Amino acid sequence: MVRFGGAPASTGRATDGTGPVRSRERFLEGGPVEAGVRAPISDSWQRCRSLGLSPDQSDLPFLEDFDTDARIIRAAVPVLDRLQYSFAGSQMNICVADARGTVLLRRFGEPSLARSLPAIQRVPGFVFAEQVAGTNGVGLALAERQLIRVYGAEHFAERSQGSACRALPVRDPLSGRIEGVLCFGYPRSFDHPALATVIRKAARAIERRLLSQSSARERALLRAYLDTEAEAAVGRHHTVGLDELALGQHPHDRALLMERATELISCAQRAAVHVALSGGECITLLSRPMTSATGVQGLAIEAVLPGPAPRNPLIARQIEELPGSPAEPAAYRDVPPSGSLATGALGQVAVGGKGVTVVGAGDTHPAPAPPSRALLLVGTPEVARHALAARRRLELLSEASTRIGTTLDVRRTAQELAETAVPQLADYVTIDLPEAVLRGEESSDPHGDLCRTVVHGVHDDCPFHPVGKQVDYGPTTPQLRCLTSGEAVLEPDLKVAAGWLAHDPEHTQELLAHVSSLITVPLVARGVVLGVAAFYRGQDTAPFGDDDRSLAQELATRAALSIDNARRYTRERTMVLALQRSLLPQGLPDQDAVEVAHRYLPAESDVGGDWYDVIPLSGTRIGLMVGDVVGHGMLSAATMGRLRTAARSFAELDFAPDEVLTHLDNLVGRLDREDPAADEADIIGATCLYAIYDPTTQRCTMARAGHPPPALVRPDGTVSFPELPAGPPLGLGGLPFEAVELDLPEGSQLVLYTDGLIEDRYRDVDGVLDQLRKVLAHPERTPEETCQVVLNSVAPTHPADDIALLVARTHALHPDRIASWDLRPDPALVSEVRARAMRQLADWGLDEAAFAAELMLSELVTNAIRHGSGPIRVRLLHHRTLICEVSDTSNTAPHLRRAASTDEGGRGLFLVAQLAQSWGTRYLPQGKVIWAECGLDAV
Repeated sequence: MVRFGGAPASTGRATDGTGPVRSRERFLEGGPVEAGVRAPISDSWQRCRSLGLSPDQSDLPFLEDFDTDARIIRAAVPVLDRLQYSFAGSQMNICVADARGTVLLRRFGEPSLARSLPAIQRVPGFVFAEQVAGTNGVGLALAERQLIRVYGAEHFAERSQGSACRALPVRDPLSGRIEGVLCFGYPRSFDHPALATVIRKAARAIERRLLSQSSARERALLRAYLDTEAEAAVGRHHTVGLDELALGQHPHDRALLMERATELISCAQRAAVHVALSGGECITLLSRPMTSATGVQGLAIEAVLPGPAPRNPLIARQIEELPGSPAEPAAYRDVPPSGSLATGALGQVAVGGKGVTVVGAGDTHPAPAPPSRALLLVGTPEVARHALAARRRLELLSEASTRIGTTLDVRRTAQELAETAVPQLADYVTIDLPEAVLRGEESSDPHGDLCRTVVHGVHDDCPFHPVGKQVDYGPTTPQLRCLTSGEAVLEPDLKVAAGWLAHDPEHTQELLAHVSSLITVPLVARGVVLGVAAFYRGQDTAPFGDDDRSLAQELATRAALSIDNARRYTRERTMVLALQRSLLPQGLPDQDAVEVAHRYLPAESDVGGDWYDVIPLSGTRIGLMVGDVVGHGMLSAATMGRLRTAARSFAELDFAPDEVLTHLDNLVGRLDREDPAADEADIIGATCLYAIYDPTTQRCTMARAGHPPPALVRPDGTVSFPELPAGPPLGLGGLPFEAVELDLPEGSQLVLYTDGLIEDRYRDVDGVLDQLRKVLAHPERTPEETCQVVLNSVAPTHPADDIALLVARTHALHPDRIASWDLRPDPALVSEVRARAMRQLADWGLDEAAFAAELMLSELVTNAIRHGSGPIRVRLLHHRTLICEVSDTSNTAPHLRRAASTDEGGRGLFLVAQLAQSWGTRYLPQGKVIWAECGLDAV
C-alpha cells in the first residue's frame, strides 16, 4: 500500500491570501489573471471566462449510454484495481475518463468515501471536459495534453476548492492518439510529489495494455522490431519510454513528432529527419524497415535525443509490479551499445506537399554524447499515407468546426475560414462576397456583385486585389465557373490556366510570381449563393490535387453555413434594430422645463427592448421615463413599443408616477395572459422609472419598478443616487409602488439609464456606480456632453445588453410669470378674481388674450364654486401658452356635454373647450386641478 511521509508538496501560495485564492477572487471580479498563477491554470481560467461558465455551477452533463466495453476500460480495470489496493484506507478518488472527458471508471481508497460524495464525484458517466466543468484535472489534461496538477483555488468551480488532483493523458502507443485520462483526486493535505511518479507508471501500464489490444499486423511489426533491436546500426544509447523522453515537451511538440513519424513511414525507405522542437532542442527520428516472421513488411520509427539517459531512480523503476500489467517490452530496457549512429547523404522526399529532409545509410556522424532512444511508431507505408492524409483532413475539419462561426458577424466568419485554411491547406485565401450578403440580404446578382472581403496568407506581399474592392470575373475564370456549376474548380498549374490568365493578363502575371495552383469553391448554403472562396498555393509548395479539392469543398460548405447563419442574424438584427429605433421617440418635444439629451446603444449580440421618453404635461411640467423589456429580439422590441405607447398614454392622463407604474403593471400581466400557450421563456417582464418635474415648484416626483435608481447631480457637483423604493418589476403584481418627492435646485441634472450601462458579467456594479459618480461630478457639462462622456467612460466596451440614457438639466419658471389667488367658495368673489386676472394679463402684455382668458377663468371658477368643495385656488402661468388653473378639494370629475336648448346651464365646459387650445383635469392627493391653455400665437 502507498504511504507518503514528510511535508506535503508546496501549495504554490494557494491559501495565504496572496496566491491563487486571491488571484481567483480578483479574476472572478473581472480583473486580469495575476502573474503568480501558473500558465496552464491562467489559460484555463481565461477559457472558462470566454465560455461564460459560472464558478457556482454544480450540475454537469451526464451520459448513461457510454460504451462499457471500450478499449480504455478493458485496459484500465486491472490497473485501477491495483491502485485501489495500493491506496486502501486513504481518501484517494481514482478515475479514468475517455478522450471527451466522460468519466468511465471510478475507484476509492476508502470505499465508504463514495457514500459521502456528491454524485458527480462517485458515479461514472459525468462529463468533466473543461468547456462544461471549468478548470479541473480531467479537462485540463485533455486541453494541455500532458501531466497536470490542479491544487485548491486553482480549480474554477467552488465545489473543488478543498481538493487537489493530478491527471495524465493515456495514449495509444502506436497511433499516439489520446484514448483517455487517468486522474487522482484527493484532499489538499494528501498532495505529495511522489504521486507524479505513481500516476506516470499507472498510465504507462494502461498504455501497454492498450498495445496488447492492437491488431495482429501491428503486433507482428513490433515483435520484429524488438527481435532485431540489438542488430540495429545505432550508437551508444540508453532506451527509455517516450513519455520520459517527452517530459519537457509541449503538447504541440509531441503532435509534431507523431506527424513526422507518420511521414517517414509513408516514405517507405530507411531515412532520418531532424525535428526542431519549441524548446530549442532537436530530436532525430529514424525509420527502420521491418519484416515479421509471417512476412508482414513495414517500418518502425525511433526517436533519438542526444545526451545522457535519465538517471532518476524513481523514473527508472518500472510499473510491472502492478498486477495486470504485461511485462515491459525490450524497447523500454537498457540494451548493449552497438556502434555509431548511421547517417547518409542529404536528400529531399516530398510528403504531404512539404519537403522532409531524410538521410540514407552511408555517411557517419558520431554522436557527441550517448543518446536516449524510444520506439515512437510502427506501421506500413500505404496505411501511413492514407492515415496521414485522413488525419490531416480530420484535424482541419475538426479545427474548422471550432474556429469558424464563433461570432455572428459575416466578415469575421469569412476571415475565420481563411485563417483555418492557411497554412494547413493553402498558402493564400481570398474570399469575395456580394455587398447584399454583407448587409444580411440575399444578392440579386451573386455572380456580378462581388466585393473583396478577405485576403489572408502566409505573406502580406502577394498582390491580390485589396479588401473592399469590387471584383469582376470573366466567364472563363475559375471563380465564375465554380459559381455557375456549383462545384469546386481545380487549376493545378496556373501557368497553363487559359481562362484565369486571359481575364486580367497584367495582374495574373504579377500573381504568378507568388502562386502556382488554385482551387475555387462556391459558398452556397440552403440554396443561397453567398460568394466564392479561392485557395492558392505558392511556388514552393506542391500543387493541389483531387483530395485537396474535395477537402476545400467540404471546408467551404461548412463555412458557408456559418456565413449564412451570420447573414440571417445580420438581417434579423437589422430589422429588429430598425423596429426598435422606429418605436423610440423620433424627436424631443418643445418645452422649457428641462434641457434634455439622450442616447440609445444597442447590444452587440442582439437588440433588446430598452426605451426612453420625454412627455410634456399640464402646468409646464415634464415627464421623464426610461424602461427595459426583458429579453432580446423582435418580441422584446415589439413589446417595448406597446409598453411605451401605453406608458405615454397613462402619463398624458396626468396620473402620478406610482399610478402610471400600477397601470403598466396590470397591462404587462394582461399581455402575459393573452397567450396561454406561452412557456416560461416567453413570459414578458419589464422594469421602468418615471419622474415628473414641475418647474414652477422645482420639485420632482418619481417612482420605479425594479429599475436602477437615477443619478442626481446638483449644481455644486454633488452626485447622489436617491433612496427610491425599488418596487417589483412590471408584470409580477401584488405589491404597490411608492413615489418619492425631491427638491431639485435650478441647474440640477437628472440622469436616467437602463441596467445595460452598469451591469456587466466582468464588472462589479458598485465599482461601476462609483465610476459613474466620478464622471458625473462636472455640473458645468451640458446634457449632450454628459451623455457622450458617460458612454465613453462607463459603458461596457462590448455591451451585452441595450443601453438607454436620458440626461435632463432642470430649469425653473420665473416667479414673475406665476400669479395665484386663494378664495372662498363664494359666487360673489368671481368678479374680483376676473378683475385681478385682467390686471395681471395687462402687466404681462397679454391684453389681446384677455377676453378668452376672462371667459375661461370665469367658467372654471364658477364650476368649482358650484360643484366643488373646500378652498379654491386660482393660478395663471405665462409660458409658451397662457395656462389657467383652478383647483379645489373635491374629486368630482367634470364632464363635457352638449346642453339642450331648454337647459339653463351645462355650457361652461363647452365654452372652455371651444376657447382653449387644450384643457383637462389632473388629480392631487387632496382634490383636483382643472386647467385650460390659451394659445398666444395671435398675441
